[in-house]
Amino acid sequence: MSTNDSAATPRVDPALAAGNFKTAAAYQPQHFALQVQDGVATITLHRPERKNPLTFDSYAELRDFFGQHLKYATDVKAVVVTGAGGNFCSGGDVHEIIGPLVRLKAPELLAFTRMTGDLVKAMRACPQPIIAAVDGVCAGAGAIVAMSSDLRVGTARSKTAFLFNRVGLAGCDMGACAILPRIIGQGRASELLYTGRAMGGEEGERWGFYNRLVAPEELLANAQAWAADLVQGPTFANGITKTMLHQEWAMTIEQAIESEAQAQAICMLTEDFSRAYHAFVAKQKPKFEGN
Repeated sequence: MSTNDSAATPRVDPALAAGNFKTAAAYQPQHFALQVQDGVATITLHRPERKNPLTFDSYAELRDFFGQHLKYATDVKAVVVTGAGGNFCSGGDVHEIIGPLVRLKAPELLAFTRMTGDLVKAMRACPQPIIAAVDGVCAGAGAIVAMSSDLRVGTARSKTAFLFNRVGLAGCDMGACAILPRIIGQGRASELLYTGRAMGGEEGERWGFYNRLVAPEELLANAQAWAADLVQGPTFANGITKTMLHQEWAMTIEQAIESEAQAQAICMLTEDFSRAYHAFVAKQKPKFEGN
């Protein structure tokens, strides 16, 4: 489902806009629920009777939505990902994914694992900050989606498990061995990936996986309010911050400092930078517009 709202029209040549500027509110998803309101897109994994597992189709649609729609969306400045029915996501559907996988040959299996990895790539490449709102079960691919988000809000009853080794697979799935240690540290990531055990909500907050914990009934509203706060900020600059946080993993300190110098110089050309200065002089709060 999709809730439409007005989106700012880019002041650019129509030919440029056609290829690089889109609105997400009109998108009608087939495998998840979508709401776009006041600059915040809320994606809800919506198979509550099965604790919101992913299928081949939902993997592909999420990959394409992050990579082909949100990446160019003018009406979305922050994203919330959550699950329906008191759970986040139970991972790949046992009957619709795991069962068929045991019958496939190597080329088809590699196509599948590359597709799942492409979802993570798309989440990291889309310019909007992504907030995962996690309650209940958050396992397997669900844990990866939460990990791949920029910020995470959980509940005390959250149970996050990178359970790949429990089904005879390696913990190195969808970037887990690269991303998870950067969030919670090498030793703690190793424990979760070697054992597949569930990490409770309070433990997850203590380890730094969750930025905050809230009551289950407050979870979605809290995440959406946080996203709304981000929307009020300098969203172009926030997109640059996300890009640099991701790109600098593979840089030396010298390369990172030079890349940040270039990125910051670009941000200094924005109207938001000028607005912030003039608001400071006038002793007012700046009103950012994302340009």
